[in-house]
Amino acid sequence: MKTFKILTIIGILSFAFYSFTSLAQEPWKAPAKYQTMKNPIAKKTDAAIGKSLYTKHCKSCHGAEGFGDGPKAKEMKGDLGDFSTKKFQAQSDGSLFYKTSTGREDMPGFTKKIPSDDDRWLIVNYMRTLAE
Repeated sequence: MKTFKILTIIGILSFAFYSFTSLAQEPWKAPAKYQTMKNPIAKKTDAAIGKSLYTKHCKSCHGAEGFGDGPKAKEMKGDLGDFSTKKFQAQSDGSLFYKTSTGREDMPGFTKKIPSDDDRWLIVNYMRTLAE
């Protein structure tokens, strides 16, 4: 009986510890190849298309202003980020392109939904307009 109680307590503590540690999301770093990748699309090129693509594919989670407050945001487990912050904007265009393309956890990769690299670069350009 004593062994059962000890095992039960260990099990509960293990579960609690696992639950607590799983709440912290690992930093999302793009591979070096992408961190140094240059955006081939000029910043002002097709800005309306970039905004339209963002509205269609990103706004529902990331929100109209990129604050991470879209209508689906509450359903997501990880940090959606705030595109207006200096920390977010300090990322290279290539890093944002990588994250938009590949996704992770709740964030889907958009390579299949948006097969054009140029269109994903246009979204990166639009995300730049969401700075503070």
